[in-house]
Amino acid sequence: MLQINDEIIIHDWELTESFTRAQGPGGQNVNKVSTAVELRFEAARCQNLSGPVKTRLKKLAGRKWTSDGAIIFRVEDTRSQARNREIAKERLKELILQALMTPKRRIATRPTLGSQKRRLAGKVQRGVVKSLRGKVKDVE
Repeated sequence: MLQINDEIIIHDWELTESFTRAQGPGGQNVNKVSTAVELRFEAARCQNLSGPVKTRLKKLAGRKWTSDGAIIFRVEDTRSQARNREIAKERLKELILQALMTPKRRIATRPTLGSQKRRLAGKVQRGVVKSLRGKVKDVE
């Protein structure tokens, strides 16, 4: 069971763990022990998450979201299988907590009169600088 916050609990049957051999350094331990963890969470079928939260979760998950609505985390950070399981669950919890936060609505604003005048004055000044780069005319 994974406790996200006071209202949301992910039950063990919603999570699937599989273990494979990790890549990278580790000596003979890499060849003998399956320490890498692949955590699969069936997010689309989860009843504790609302529709908008699932939509934000899908957007945040990116390539980790599969076509059948699951999120897959592969962790092989440490040589310990138990620690890799903890890291995978922590990453899932952080992702769900990010999806729970509703983004603030952006309120459209207009530029102030002063900022408009400064922008136009800057454009005029730049035009003057560019016009002075032309050929020098002899006045006789």
